[in-house]
Amino acid sequence: MTQFDHETLRSQIAARAGSLSLNDIAPVLVARSLQGEESELTADGAVSVRTGAFTGRSPKDKFIVRDGLTENSVWWDNSGALSPAQFDVLLDDAIGSFGGVAAFRQDLLAGADPRHQYAVTVLTTSAWHALFIRNLLIRPGEMVETGSTAAPVTIVHAPYFKADPARHGSRTDTVIALDMSRNIVIIAGTLYAGEIKKSVFSLFNFHAPRQGVLPMHCSANLGKDGEAALFFGLSGTGKTTLSNDPNRPLIGDDEHGWSEHGVFNLEGGCYAKTIKLSPEAEPEIFAATERFGTVLENVILDDARVPDFDDVSLTENTRAAYPIHVLPAIAKGSVGGTPKTVVFLTADAFGVLPPIARLTPEQAVYHFLSGYTAKVAGTERGITEPQATFSACFGAPFMPLHPTVYGDMLADKLQSSGATAWLINTGWTGGGYGVGKRIDIASTRRLLSAALDGALDDAEMRVDELFGFEVPLTVPGVETRLLTPRLTWADAEAYDRQSTHLAGLFRANFEKFGDGANAAPGPRMALAAE
Repeated sequence: MTQFDHETLRSQIAARAGSLSLNDIAPVLVARSLQGEESELTADGAVSVRTGAFTGRSPKDKFIVRDGLTENSVWWDNSGALSPAQFDVLLDDAIGSFGGVAAFRQDLLAGADPRHQYAVTVLTTSAWHALFIRNLLIRPGEMVETGSTAAPVTIVHAPYFKADPARHGSRTDTVIALDMSRNIVIIAGTLYAGEIKKSVFSLFNFHAPRQGVLPMHCSANLGKDGEAALFFGLSGTGKTTLSNDPNRPLIGDDEHGWSEHGVFNLEGGCYAKTIKLSPEAEPEIFAATERFGTVLENVILDDARVPDFDDVSLTENTRAAYPIHVLPAIAKGSVGGTPKTVVFLTADAFGVLPPIARLTPEQAVYHFLSGYTAKVAGTERGITEPQATFSACFGAPFMPLHPTVYGDMLADKLQSSGATAWLINTGWTGGGYGVGKRIDIASTRRLLSAALDGALDDAEMRVDELFGFEVPLTVPGVETRLLTPRLTWADAEAYDRQSTHLAGLFRANFEKFGDGANAAPGPRMALAAE
């Protein structure tokens, strides 16, 4: 990687700014955001913010600099390209947008394992965004050891600056641009804070495989004997909800690395969806939303400034950002040993997949590469209702390399660890979206517990005729009929048509991986629907 003087860049921004606040703590950032009329307080002291026109990510506005490092390694089908000259012009103009305004600098860490760590500096013109990223990344001196060789990263966050497609090579006036060689990120034209955290993840996803680390869009927690479990899944599949368990210390909420030493959290906080959040179903997350300094994105407040998590008039992608240490059960140092259980979460909008299935290692890689779920409304611009989607590695927008790179790494990790893989459907049963009903969270928790504690290791299984995975015939506390989706449909023939259709979608999606994926030690569906 090209050596770059990040402090010179940071000093240039500081010289342009009217003022620069350095590493303000949460109370100061809360006060500054209120003074600037960027936010308001909830009745409990959380910070309530609006992100304007952008209530989700803008994946089509993400660009990577095409240079000697990235030319032959980046998955260009998944990302736009900027020339180094275009990026430099954009960088100069973004720096210029700091002129005469109040700016905020946060020096943070990404990567709980000091052997695989990044020293991330975020420079922004928004106090609440500084608070957001302070909540989400690792604060030096808290819980995690700081490594001596942390790679420097600079994120230039200019949410009010508008890019010029003709001048900067962007698609619109919104741009998320990453220079992998110099570890510089520019974010402009959007207030949606998730772009900051995901840019860090994208950098990590590019560099980590070179160090033998599998980067993962997943949650992770620890069992009673210290065994780690991974929870893969896109937004809205229950990743945060199901990994938050008072009996299983949380390693992390969303982004991790799997190295030869085990699992480590990339972040120091949680970015939880809050749609229909309740203290009964998700008490730990609900309590975090009542904490001073938590950032609530696009959550409607009532006249008493109490959050109404059922109100989705702005977006269904309402969020809470808070430090991980506010949760009651967290893993020491945000690290864990080698995973023993890998869970793939999906929200099947077709109502076809069973609520739980055991996968062979080959099937696990297949479903990892497929990344099937229902894209939840509001997570991305233009999505107004759940839609079936395939997102490779359960996080394609953040994967700069070809999915098979990560798939091959997962295959190796599963083989060396002996971990058991499960597919858990948190979506619909008794029919597809609009006809059936969402599988209740209580049943999902029972199924998950049975998988994690070994209760299903010797359970009697049936082999699914279409997908080839194993499905338990009974699980204590779970309605038996739920385990066989065809029995939950009023029209069994309609289920057969829908399942054949879904299998066809899987097949069509996998064709894009070509011969390379088919030759890899990845799975095939046991029976292909004609």
